[in-house]
Amino acid sequence: MALEVIGIVGLQGSGKTEVARALTQFDVPSVRMGDVVWGELRRRGQKITEANVARVANELREHDGLGAIAKRCVPLIKARGKGKRAVVVDGIRGAAEVDEFRRAFGGRFHLLAVQASEQVRYSRVVSRGRADDVATLEKFRKKDRRELSWGLGEAFARADFTITNEGTLKELHSKAVKFFKHVTGGKT
Repeated sequence: MALEVIGIVGLQGSGKTEVARALTQFDVPSVRMGDVVWGELRRRGQKITEANVARVANELREHDGLGAIAKRCVPLIKARGKGKRAVVVDGIRGAAEVDEFRRAFGGRFHLLAVQASEQVRYSRVVSRGRADDVATLEKFRKKDRRELSWGLGEAFARADFTITNEGTLKELHSKAVKFFKHVTGGKT
C-alpha cells in the first residue's frame, strides 16, 4: 500500500488541526510542522511563546531556506507512515514547503487548503489558548502577515482541494472525511 501524504495549509485558526483530528478515525497519524519549531526551542532550552516560535521559525528559514521546516518533517512523515495508508501534515506555511513535499512524495502528496474569515479565525484563536497563540487582534494580524511573507498565499494557490470552515466542528469533520475518501479512492 502506497503512503498518501495530505498536507494542510491555512492561516492560524482556520481548522487545520481539526481536519487532522477528524482523520484519526481512519488510523491516519499526523505530523504538526509547528512541533519541529517547538522541538528546536526545547533543544535550545527556551520557552514556547509566540515570539520565540516566530523568531526560531524565521531563523530556520533564513539559515536553511523557506523549505527548512518541511525538510525536517520528511523523515517524521516516513516514520509515522510505516504501515499506514496516509499521514497528515498539519501547518504548511509556504510554497517552498509544498515543493519539498512534492519532491519527497511525488503524486502521493495532496495539498488541502482550509480557509475561514479573519473574524472566525480570531475568535477561535482567542478561545483555544495554545502556548504560541497571540492575544490581541493587532498581533493576530501581524502573525498572519508574517506567515503570508513565507509564501502561504502561493501555497494556497497550489492547493489541490479547498475546504471553507465557517460552520460547526461537525460540518468541518464531515468535509474532511469526504475529502479523505476522495483522496483514497473511497476506501476508509
